[in-house]
Amino acid sequence: MHLPKAELHLHIEGTLEPELAFALAERNGVTLPYATTDELRRAYQFDDLQSFLDLYYALMAVLRTEEDFTELADAYLARAAAQGVRHAEIFFDPQAHTARGVPIGTVIEGLSRALERSEETHGISTQLILCFLRDLSAEAALGTLDAARPYLHRISAIGLDSAEVGHPPAKFREVYEAATALGLRKVAHAGEEGPPEYIREALDILGVERIDHGLRCMEDPELVARLVADRVPLTLCPLSNVRLRTVDTLKDHPLPEMMAAGLLCTVNSDDPAYFGGYAGDNFDAVRDALALEPEHLRTLARNSFEAAFLDHDEERRARYLSEVEAYAFD
Repeated sequence: MHLPKAELHLHIEGTLEPELAFALAERNGVTLPYATTDELRRAYQFDDLQSFLDLYYALMAVLRTEEDFTELADAYLARAAAQGVRHAEIFFDPQAHTARGVPIGTVIEGLSRALERSEETHGISTQLILCFLRDLSAEAALGTLDAARPYLHRISAIGLDSAEVGHPPAKFREVYEAATALGLRKVAHAGEEGPPEYIREALDILGVERIDHGLRCMEDPELVARLVADRVPLTLCPLSNVRLRTVDTLKDHPLPEMMAAGLLCTVNSDDPAYFGGYAGDNFDAVRDALALEPEHLRTLARNSFEAAFLDHDEERRARYLSEVEAYAFD
């Protein structure tokens, strides 16, 4: 679907398609445990979040140089542009790379090279969000933020991702306080597999401005009322939710109920190479499975730009919103 939209929940490492993985593996002398791209694609089947993460981190071995990260980002941006994305706020996981001996500067400079020319090349404005792996220590997160200090001019916000259960947001209070002092915006994954209380912690202890996922807020009417009243954006990822068994089928997804409750929902692709679809594919999927009307879809697109970190450029936000209003559905 070419409806203009912002993508606010996208892990750049999760855009590594099998073809690019094999090309980078050959260039960097990395041997993958798969004979063909088709065999690797068949491996993109998961029972849960952890089984996905195991493969996700293993395949990162092919990412070694600035050029690799530039190619990865360029490939995503080309696909996103073809599906109507006009603005992308892109997550990256520096700890997953520094643990392999890849310097954080290599990652950031490589991604930034693609992002800096994205508007000219792909018609997409971009921002970069540094995420901490929540299954690692809070001390490791602080070390990562410190290592990123020379590159903060390239980073708009921090986030929190990876395995949620057993790793509450409160664990990262100190690094979020440090990021606030540095002037960074704040988001966090919460309420995907973790309980509604994790959403509260992300808001109250970390001070986040957006909740990534947030599905499980629907178990707590009082929390829903708060999210509605405060207009806290939720960056939902429907195809991801199905593939990771957060919901059984797309027809079971609570998106219509969430919108009816007045929640500020957005639709995003999460890790599209692994979950079967980019931003436009997710819009198509929820339209078909949940019988969403064009105005529901327009609302989701409008929400995405309202939730974007474009406070420094309200003229751009207004321009994107006008594109949404002018879009003619087939």
